[in-house]
Amino acid sequence: MRDETPQAEAQTLADLIGSRLCHDLSNPLGAIGNGVELLEMTGGANGPEMALIRDAVADALARVRFLRLAFGQAGPDHLTSAREARAAVGNLYRQSRIVPNWTPQADLPRREVKLGFLMLLCAETALPMGGHVTVATDGAGTWTLEALSERIVMDEGLWSVLRFGTGAAGRPLRAAEVQFPLLRETAEAAGATVIYRHEEGRLFLRAG
Repeated sequence: MRDETPQAEAQTLADLIGSRLCHDLSNPLGAIGNGVELLEMTGGANGPEMALIRDAVADALARVRFLRLAFGQAGPDHLTSAREARAAVGNLYRQSRIVPNWTPQADLPRREVKLGFLMLLCAETALPMGGHVTVATDGAGTWTLEALSERIVMDEGLWSVLRFGTGAAGRPLRAAEVQFPLLRETAEAAGATVIYRHEEGRLFLRAG
């Protein structure tokens, strides 16, 4: 008899779809990037047009690699190296007003890294002017995020999804907001609870 609930089965299917999409997109994007590099090395193409293509490919690859860890499958035996996680965060925000500080120094289970990445995506929605964001873990499964910014904008209906579930938003969620119910569900699967606090110039988020 299968011990997975329908909700768990649906979550597993969503994770697999995320992994498949990211995997299938990364290969052609990488090939385009390699082609751009070869053209630049041979002098076959120069100028602002090529620079625009190069930057667009780099940005797309950064997003795919980050989203693979945030939305993809995270099995119990999957590990993410500290180097891969740090690079994924740094590359995603390299041209952003958000300045991330990913502090974990050890290789971690992908399920835990997924929590940290989803927390980042949630915090991003509250930082229209950017800010400094520090993500940390105690090594025992508890994750914290602290965001400092001159302007923090909270959609309380959206953020309440972390406490009460999807219906708390009072409206259908948009695709760009999927990280909120996913963070809640991922935390619950790990036996954790998500809490958040907003003060003047500071946002605090904890999953543990």
